[in-house]
Amino acid sequence: MKLPDRRDFLLLTGSALLAGVARSTERWVEGQHYFRVSDPATPPQSPKVTEIFSYGCPACDSFLPYMQGLEKKLPATVAREYLPASWIAAENWPVFQRTYLTAKALGIAQQAHDAMFAAVWKTGELAVIDAAKRRPKKPLPSVEDVARFYERETGMPVAKFVATARSFAVDSAIRLTEARIKAFRAESTPTLIINDSYRIDYRSTGGPGQLVEAALFLLGSASKAAR
Repeated sequence: MKLPDRRDFLLLTGSALLAGVARSTERWVEGQHYFRVSDPATPPQSPKVTEIFSYGCPACDSFLPYMQGLEKKLPATVAREYLPASWIAAENWPVFQRTYLTAKALGIAQQAHDAMFAAVWKTGELAVIDAAKRRPKKPLPSVEDVARFYERETGMPVAKFVATARSFAVDSAIRLTEARIKAFRAESTPTLIINDSYRIDYRSTGGPGQLVEAALFLLGSASKAAR
């Protein structure tokens, strides 16, 4: 899809993203609340919000309605992206990383995104924590278990999902994802990356609502700078 040019972007997003920027300027301080992850000399990237997350992360599950609210406030010209982290093997993050990137390769990731969180944290179908023992489940959900979930939610055949999960393309996507997360210097989830240029998270902003507010501030500031 053709990206909008600079003039179209300003016309479509300027009024929405600049609202409240003036009163937020003093609140959000670079180096304290948000951190640059790109070379200052690098030209501004296309408008985008990237969430570094895991389905096995309880904070990401709690952040889901806030992320949904943020997305509703974003113009269509602002891209959305999700990067699955693999940091905690004991809570199945590597499997969820592989299966998310598999679903993305098959074009079904967003179709089942909310339902995946529900399967892990509400229905228990793909739970990673044994509620009775209050510790990670053994065994944890497998790629095949997740494939059966996607088949029910999206109609994607289990065999095709599993074959794709074991493909060179998904292995390559995992390596690229790991490299990008490292380049962004993310240390926790959920973390938001704005325009591939700035990193914000709970610790730097103060919580889920503030994380959304800081994201809107950074998007608005980028739009204002482009003018």
